[in-house]
Amino acid sequence: MKKAILILMALIFWIENFANIIYVGPLQKIKSIRSAIHIANKGDTILVSSGTYKEGNLIISKQLTLIGKKYPILDGQNKFEVISIKANKVVIDGFKIYHSGTSNLDDYAGIKIYDSREVVIQNNILDDTYFGIYLQYAKNCVVKNNQLKAYNKGEQQSGNGVHCWKSDSLHIIGNTIDGHRDGIYFEFVTNSLIKANTTTHNIRYGLHFMFSNNDTYQSNSFIANGAGVAVMYSNKVSMLANNFKENWGDAAYGLLLKEISDSYIVGNVFEKNTSGIYLEGASRIQMNHNIFKNNGWAMKIQASCMDINVAQNNFEGNTFDIGTNGSLVLNTFNKNYWDKYEGYDLNRDKIGDIPYRPVSLYSMIVEQNPPAMMLFRSFITSLLDKTEKLIPSLTPENLKDNTPLMRKAF
Repeated sequence: MKKAILILMALIFWIENFANIIYVGPLQKIKSIRSAIHIANKGDTILVSSGTYKEGNLIISKQLTLIGKKYPILDGQNKFEVISIKANKVVIDGFKIYHSGTSNLDDYAGIKIYDSREVVIQNNILDDTYFGIYLQYAKNCVVKNNQLKAYNKGEQQSGNGVHCWKSDSLHIIGNTIDGHRDGIYFEFVTNSLIKANTTTHNIRYGLHFMFSNNDTYQSNSFIANGAGVAVMYSNKVSMLANNFKENWGDAAYGLLLKEISDSYIVGNVFEKNTSGIYLEGASRIQMNHNIFKNNGWAMKIQASCMDINVAQNNFEGNTFDIGTNGSLVLNTFNKNYWDKYEGYDLNRDKIGDIPYRPVSLYSMIVEQNPPAMMLFRSFITSLLDKTEKLIPSLTPENLKDNTPLMRKAF
């Protein structure tokens, strides 16, 4: 029995380590990728030479590695899903994938993973695809160093760049995504990492979270999207060292938090957004060591939020520091740097001796009557704010930083 087991283990080792390489290309014996997939055995590598391959929908239903040499083009001819992966441990590396079909019913993609584990999609260029890379019921998969570009003008005609649904333990790393509906979309995705991606000019969000828990997104850049990032109906999300920049529009923000809890926002930069962060129904959020710079509103916190701890952040050059829609305040602000603070530090402990009230009377007027923004920088608005600072009456009494820093927090 032991001898049979040893022989079986040796056979498995030989299959995994001495698998065949199948060459495909115009000058090779095998000229079709589809033919190579058909004849390949589990664990084989298919090496594809440069050229254009119009082979419809390629379905991979066994463990294979497909490697492109000098970026061969897989053309979906605006009709087909280009690659469908229905096996574990598949690798797709080094292809240009163009012109997938469009279907509102089937969600065609450049590359789609169906109920598979340990799949690696890396170093590919996807251009003019409906959905770019689509993962459903995937686990322990890696999407790394891919370039995704789409050109549709409206949300209904465009899919998402990297779309993840009902998946676990994904790694979405180092991708550039431009021109899709959402750059990266997570729904019912857990225990996953989104790191070092750049999403730009996407129609709706650079990153969109829905019902996704215990995830981290770190060191990403969300630039000039319809809105930067939306995290909704989720908990235990860590948002670390990201850049939220130039997300402008009537309802745009760097980061939207809606009905989320028990999360961390640490070390991020919010620059030149209509609103840096917008919070609604959020609770138990730690917000530390972030930079809010040159935004319309640095932060809007609705009265439905509670236990938001804002500490040791820098607020610089924002039109309004904080906006809110009510007088109930269940959140804390401590030891932040506010460039509009005009207090003093008589004991020289680097902390202001009087509290700072980051909500101005004029910002509350604009919140309720947006056309009042036309009076910005007028004498009357300055007079209103100066009066409110001397005799607070309308701004929330408890929304204040009792220990404002005289110098930047970091």
